[in-house]
Amino acid sequence: MRLIRLCVAVFGAFVLALTSAAPASAATTATYDLWVWNVAGWTMHRASTTDGLVPALAGSIRSRGADFVGLNELCYQQYQAIVANLRASGWPQDSTNFARFEPSRDTVCNGQGFGNAIFSKAPLGTANRYTLPSDGSAERRTLLCAPLSARPHLRFCTTHITPSNTVINGTAINVQQLNSVRGRLETFAANGDTVLIGGDFNAQPNYGRLNNWYAPSLNVANNAGNTGFYRELDDLDSRCVGYGETTVADGSTGGPCGLGNKIDLIFVRENRLAGSYTADSLAIPTTCTIGACSDHRVVTGTVTVSVN
Repeated sequence: MRLIRLCVAVFGAFVLALTSAAPASAATTATYDLWVWNVAGWTMHRASTTDGLVPALAGSIRSRGADFVGLNELCYQQYQAIVANLRASGWPQDSTNFARFEPSRDTVCNGQGFGNAIFSKAPLGTANRYTLPSDGSAERRTLLCAPLSARPHLRFCTTHITPSNTVINGTAINVQQLNSVRGRLETFAANGDTVLIGGDFNAQPNYGRLNNWYAPSLNVANNAGNTGFYRELDDLDSRCVGYGETTVADGSTGGPCGLGNKIDLIFVRENRLAGSYTADSLAIPTTCTIGACSDHRVVTGTVTVSVN
């Protein structure tokens, strides 16, 4: 009997060893093209859908071969017009499931929503919608994310951080919002997700409040003292290493290299990088009836990542 019990125990341990050694899932690599823009949909366009913004935006998305799109300061009626334009052109793989919108306020845009939006060439899963700590204004700052329905461990997010640095409860509110977003991303990472995030961070890469975003592997004159886990897709730009190319209207001479301020950023967690990455800042379109279509430049990026 003792021999039988011993054999059963050994066999059970052998089976357990086999099953525990088997990986839950194998990571694969994939390359994605991202396209991010603060469109100033109310402050400059007054919610118009007919002043040239929509075709300029949608045309660039198509010509750049974007897989993911993040928009800030967008009116809901503009969101609907962009959805219609991209759908009519055949850009999304699923014309009924490729866009998400999250309002930040409803006191502008002629009574319709104003906020952030994401678009994906591939079908999206259920969106994650988070409200960030309040800066005391009428605008409810948010983080909007969604996974791919066929690849749920890959998420794309956008956010628009407040420009206010008012101290609330002992900490600057823009720092609170940045920490809130980063905390959500770290929760996703702990669950095995690969997250790509682009948006208007209202912080330049060399600002101290982004030190806990950028990874210590980025340690150059223009961006040092970092303690985080992320790389920004333009941080290797030879014109201003560690900082990148300006994302604001032409004429700015800010930034450590005097080439203009950069506040629109695309981040990915460093441990998910599986190849090269790069980004570019595109000239602001001037085909809108108001002239320049925004006071921000479009930011594009390409990155190869590992995805569970």
